[in-house]
Amino acid sequence: MGRIWMSQMVDAIADLGRLYFERPSNENPLEAAHRLCADLLSEHGEASGTALAREVVELYGGLERDDRIAFLDMLNNDFACDTDGLGDAIARYSSDASQDAYLALCRAVEAPRQELLHRINAAPNGTAAIVEMRALLLETLKDQPDFATLDADFGHLFASWFNRGFLQFERIDWRTPAATLEKLIKYEAVHEIRGWTDLRRRLADDRRCFAFFHPALIDEPLIFVEVALVQGLAARIEPVLDAPPPEADGEAPDTAVFYSISNCQAGLAGISFGNLLIKQVVDALNAELPEIRNFVTLSPIPGFHGWVDELMVDTPSDFLDDEERAMLADANWSEDPAIRDRLEKPLMRLCAEFLTNPLDDGPPRDTVARFHLGNGASVERLNWGADLSPKGLAQSAGIMVNYRYDPDKIVANHEAYVGEGRIAISSSVRALASARR
Repeated sequence: MGRIWMSQMVDAIADLGRLYFERPSNENPLEAAHRLCADLLSEHGEASGTALAREVVELYGGLERDDRIAFLDMLNNDFACDTDGLGDAIARYSSDASQDAYLALCRAVEAPRQELLHRINAAPNGTAAIVEMRALLLETLKDQPDFATLDADFGHLFASWFNRGFLQFERIDWRTPAATLEKLIKYEAVHEIRGWTDLRRRLADDRRCFAFFHPALIDEPLIFVEVALVQGLAARIEPVLDAPPPEADGEAPDTAVFYSISNCQAGLAGISFGNLLIKQVVDALNAELPEIRNFVTLSPIPGFHGWVDELMVDTPSDFLDDEERAMLADANWSEDPAIRDRLEKPLMRLCAEFLTNPLDDGPPRDTVARFHLGNGASVERLNWGADLSPKGLAQSAGIMVNYRYDPDKIVANHEAYVGEGRIAISSSVRALASARR
């Protein structure tokens, strides 16, 4: 109830604030946007400032895509930092490293658009609008490379607004409001939820779903984790997704399998919600189900197939003989069961190499690996033929990986990975990664 009451109060303040400024009719939307943003940066009381911020949010929401990109271009150019003023501040600090010179430099280096976004954020639905702005910015960044500094400002603000201290951890079940359940179907990015019947199965008694929310984004999950309670480590995804409800007198589960983890907000891509989020899920399951002894994922390896293709073009590999290289030269090799069977051993070795041996002492090549290792997991086991869907074959030739979350080692693994770049690896995966012909 608290979140709803606060949004109603902000709306009421904005309604009162509309009395303190005029809205010209028949004004070009982009000209209106520029005027409103410039006005919002000037001095205003709480009510009129909130009302102006809401005007900006509503105006942006009514723009077509091309005009929204023009709005971002306006933020990028018209509300950037003053380069002359920044140069003067740098020169002053270089000659006089006093506290006043330092503070002046800090003020000069911050683009006015950062304060503008702060003020827009105070509007009803302001946070959601700003997250949508960055989602569009990321879509256009390749074609608009000069948006990189604008994106850096968004990222700087989001790192503060969405740090772990603000996140709310909640279990999702069939009694959760329908508005939130609909978002699970919409945002599931790993294994499609095929309608309400499929969703109900994923929220059954032998399943768990946990989500992280932000108080400014009502009913909008930021990330959610789907869990299956099973016997033993899962080696294939299809039995997990399609398993019927367990019988009442069946074996009690001893393993929690995190089979899907979906980031929900495109505008928050690359923004860390803090490491050890999965530890919170493990702790919640431990408290509720002390009989669960194993906490593992069954994870995709989205970059593996592409890396193998690059390896074929760029680098001779001592993992592969001439016959295997010839098979891999076929663009459709992963779709042929006979070829996949013939390539099982070398591809499993390559996959272990891909996951556990970063290049140039950098992070692992795989984004999913970076997420789980940063959260304190270890690379436990590779599973051949684990996902034979078209997506699974295209991503990783059907291979999936179990990452293990050992409650007694999560923090130590996290610290070793973050502090030293050291990856926790099981003996079986280590043996695969070190194998050569």
